[in-house]
Amino acid sequence: HGKGMIRINGHPLELLEPEILRFKVYEAILIVGEDKFAGLDIRVRVRGGGQTSQVYAIRQAISKGLVAFYQKYVDEASKKEIKDTLVAFDRTLLVADPRRCEPKKFGGPGARARFQKSYR
Repeated sequence: HGKGMIRINGHPLELLEPEILRFKVYEAILIVGEDKFAGLDIRVRVRGGGQTSQVYAIRQAISKGLVAFYQKYVDEASKKEIKDTLVAFDRTLLVADPRRCEPKKFGGPGARARFQKSYR
């Protein structure tokens, strides 16, 4: 039980850089309604990746955490309602993107591209 504060790496959400991507994190909160976060303190620790992927990781963590909290401490119906709202808006809020970088192979400059072929 808390006062509804959300902190990222010890800093309040309002100070999240870059400013343009801050609204991406607010999305996760505003879709389900700020009232759902009123009695919750959320602390998110994030590291690795770049700015954009960190922001997407933060909003996913907040959304998943809220759903898990409602499942464990509130009733199943309200959990399902929140989950459906989030998934209807953006599936990446609850489902991780499995794409990763493919390793480079020999015979070319990258994973798929091959070196240019010359006949002479």
